[in-house]
Amino acid sequence: MSPRSDPDALSRPDDHIDSPVGSDEASVTRPRLGFVGWVRFAWRQLTSMRTALLLLLLLAIAAVPGSLVPQRSSDPNGVTQYFADNPELAPVLDGFQMFDVYTSAWFSAVYLLLFLSLIGCIIPRTKHHIDALRARPPRTPLRLSRLAGYTERHTANGETAEAAIDRAAARLKRAGYRVERYELRGEASVSAERGYLRETGNLVFHTALVGVLVAVGIGGGFGFSGQRVVVEGQSFVNTLAAYDSFNPGRFFDDTTLAPYRLTLDDLDAVYETRNQEAIGQAIDFTASVTVQGQGGEARDGVVKVNEPLRVHGTDVYLLGNGYAPTITVRDPDGEIVFTDSVPFLPQDANLTSIGVVKVPDGLEEQLGMVGFFYPTQETLASGAFTSTYPDLVYPVLTLNVYQGDLGIDGGEPTSVYTLDPSSMEQLTGGSTGVDSIELMPGETTELPNGLGSVTFEDLSPGAGDADATERDYAQSVPRFASFDIHDDPSQGWVLAFAILILAGLLVSLFVPRRRIWVKAAHRPDGSVVLEYAGLARGEDPGLEEAVTAFADAHSGSTTTEGAPGAGSSQASEGTSR
Repeated sequence: MSPRSDPDALSRPDDHIDSPVGSDEASVTRPRLGFVGWVRFAWRQLTSMRTALLLLLLLAIAAVPGSLVPQRSSDPNGVTQYFADNPELAPVLDGFQMFDVYTSAWFSAVYLLLFLSLIGCIIPRTKHHIDALRARPPRTPLRLSRLAGYTERHTANGETAEAAIDRAAARLKRAGYRVERYELRGEASVSAERGYLRETGNLVFHTALVGVLVAVGIGGGFGFSGQRVVVEGQSFVNTLAAYDSFNPGRFFDDTTLAPYRLTLDDLDAVYETRNQEAIGQAIDFTASVTVQGQGGEARDGVVKVNEPLRVHGTDVYLLGNGYAPTITVRDPDGEIVFTDSVPFLPQDANLTSIGVVKVPDGLEEQLGMVGFFYPTQETLASGAFTSTYPDLVYPVLTLNVYQGDLGIDGGEPTSVYTLDPSSMEQLTGGSTGVDSIELMPGETTELPNGLGSVTFEDLSPGAGDADATERDYAQSVPRFASFDIHDDPSQGWVLAFAILILAGLLVSLFVPRRRIWVKAAHRPDGSVVLEYAGLARGEDPGLEEAVTAFADAHSGSTTTEGAPGAGSSQASEGTSR
């Protein structure tokens, strides 16, 4: 081939890739990836460590909405209240599965992609790591002066180069290095490396992360989460029908429910009373319970916030609490048609609460009442009531009465915390011109239109005692506790994998990966000098100090004066080159 006439490219042939435009021989046809090529390219992008880290960050971001809005799996009452408070926004969020974040399609997609990405990263890296562990340490570089920590020492008096290298190899081996002897151009050397535990820790970290994902998935498939509101003095039996809401895993079998009974004996709430700027702020909640298994003895237990109680293979969490006023409704003849402790849902920090009473039978028409409970009632300037303290100091219950169809006869499920007044007539409150019913514990008043009477029961000891000069309402209204009963058969595995994650991360962070070489170099004047140098994979601030310390310990002498490349200044110069 003849050279081109272009003086800037005299050494290039005419058919080179940058030949003059228009030459048929210079045209380049790019290879087509095809379907298989594109699949391979997508797989390599998905299984890169950069993608895995991005997906891990994305998974953390995707979990944020689960802490901003209530979730059906853990707080179904909160979801109901959210729909009542935000009737326009709630359906939009529900369309994006914001109330079921951790089982949503988009969260599951990120979860599965992260799972695949981590597996795709781990398998080839594990194979490469095993091959590296079985391979010999690399040959000694020809010019050690270009590496970090380069320094020189004279051999000991009368010691041969071979003996010095043998002694260096033995010392490095005792220090935990993998050692290999090499001979290059008649110069003996030893190559040593250690720190493969760093990569092992890295692989353990990522493998354990996959283990956590698998364990969480299995636990979610075979476990369950259920919620139940229990009033003081009442019991809950661990059966499917007893739950207020129940969220089973895909593979859950209800025959695996352990039979036991949980009774709420007392719910103790402690509020701030000394700090004037935080009066009424909740300090602690303690639910004292009694648990009895099938055929077993009853035992006492305590459930606190963030301190669940382990009961027959399930964890019982305290989610919330409030008041459950005991309300009794009688017909015009004085016969009881309804009596129960009705949980009222708190609306603020001072436990201003709202609840619904439904009386489906016993009267001429069905009766519904929407009530507001104020633990410490105070009247605002506008005339509205509010609560100024969450404990029972001056409790007041107000009721708006509705008469008509409760909407429960059609067989469709309805919430016990809401009342649909569309098919009912309002008898008190609002625009009726009739004041709402106001009751304090122990008081009874007549219902409008001669429907009967309603009583706000006082359950405190000594209620109704005519000799009492000052009323104490501290125990007049029972409390309720909202429990979350959670079963996760993979908890032990998750803990084990979490420990492995932490151990692998610590090892990968604090174990340095480094190589050290020692070579007996022959100088032109016939002398033999021991050369030392190191190389780190990644950041290793202690490498130069380690090389110098080893050189001092091996040679038993100080730095060679006047030797080329000796000292830390030469090491820095060699590193910059």
